[in-house]
Amino acid sequence: MATRQMLADVIADWHHFGGKVSFESMGGVDAARELLDGARFDVVVLAGDAIDRLIEAGRITSDTKVDLVRSAVAIAVRAGAPRPVVDTHEALRKAVLSARSIGYSSGPSGAALQKLFERWEISNSTGPRLIQAPPGVAVGTLIARGEVELGFQQLSELMHLEGIDVIAPMPPGLEILTTFAGGICTTSQQVEPARALLDFMRSPVADAAKWRHGMQPI
Repeated sequence: MATRQMLADVIADWHHFGGKVSFESMGGVDAARELLDGARFDVVVLAGDAIDRLIEAGRITSDTKVDLVRSAVAIAVRAGAPRPVVDTHEALRKAVLSARSIGYSSGPSGAALQKLFERWEISNSTGPRLIQAPPGVAVGTLIARGEVELGFQQLSELMHLEGIDVIAPMPPGLEILTTFAGGICTTSQQVEPARALLDFMRSPVADAAKWRHGMQPI
């Protein structure tokens, strides 16, 4: 879901240049599961490690993987709520320990956040207060509802949501970056058009959409 709005814009540009493709978004966990269960798509865009697992499972052709963007995690609170100081390692740790509830995703950013809490040796303290957003549901949605006080997710998933304030990126040294990549499914009957689409997705023409949605082109 982190790439949903960015890809929608890129594909609109693709259509403008005469390409044709139908586009479906879902949570990354659900997308990987559907592919493993035999769903047929031509091109898939997921976190790079998820693409690697699908290559190992024989669902994506190995030599078609291309890195597209890097996406950073940001921190958010409900709109108008007090903004904790999170600009340093220690300040963020203190904010996490003080938060009544902490939201995180089911994707790679959520796994990285849990590893950070383990390194800080605060998992026992944070565990009862952690709320994981279901696949396909933005952490920001839970923040806007008041179900989560302090939320962490890809900036691209937070920056356009109403009802929340994005207060900061992760502090220096604690950045959580995810590389999103594309690949062609082994069942695709449209390999050459799929290659053309991936080439377009990583071309300079697509860079504006990537920056617009808080992502860094690769």
